[in-house]
Amino acid sequence: MRAEIRAEISAIPALDDLEQQHIDSAIAWIDSGAELCRIAKPATPPIHLIAYFVVVDDGHLLLVDHKNAQLWLPTGGHVDPGEHPRTTVTRELAEELGISASHAIAAPLMLTSTATVGLTAGHTDVSLWYVVHGSRSQALTFDDSEFNSVRWFAFDALPVGRTDPHLQRFVQKLEAAASAIELARAEESAA
Repeated sequence: MRAEIRAEISAIPALDDLEQQHIDSAIAWIDSGAELCRIAKPATPPIHLIAYFVVVDDGHLLLVDHKNAQLWLPTGGHVDPGEHPRTTVTRELAEELGISASHAIAAPLMLTSTATVGLTAGHTDVSLWYVVHGSRSQALTFDDSEFNSVRWFAFDALPVGRTDPHLQRFVQKLEAAASAIELARAEESAA
């Protein structure tokens, strides 16, 4: 599984120098042979792999008011030992929101490395950011043991003072990827 996770990370095109630093650091961490997954709560080992999945719909994304982090975050979870991060996304979608993806989970759009804050502060999450297409009208059953609430936010109205420090960069990368796809489709139609 380590080789598959390394390949997943190596294939991510960096948005900027910061993401390239995070990717390089994550690859070095994987190559070190260190344990990648959390094996004991809250922070053993002190660096572990997370699969964020950002549910998006037409210029909006779903965030959860996370009790421990005390932030509005994308949904996600710890990758279990022996588990591929895309499997984590599928499992956590059901556990945290009571839904399943209407599409295959594609490669992650982004990777970040973040020191945690809140009630379980002090460890580092290496987070793979996956995109899940959803619908704002879809019924959700959120895990109220982990979250105070869930809410859709427009890309231009994110709670930037109280969210993951990389969320705006993720949205920037998501919008750039969507623009590139639209351009390719337009060129294909014109040909």
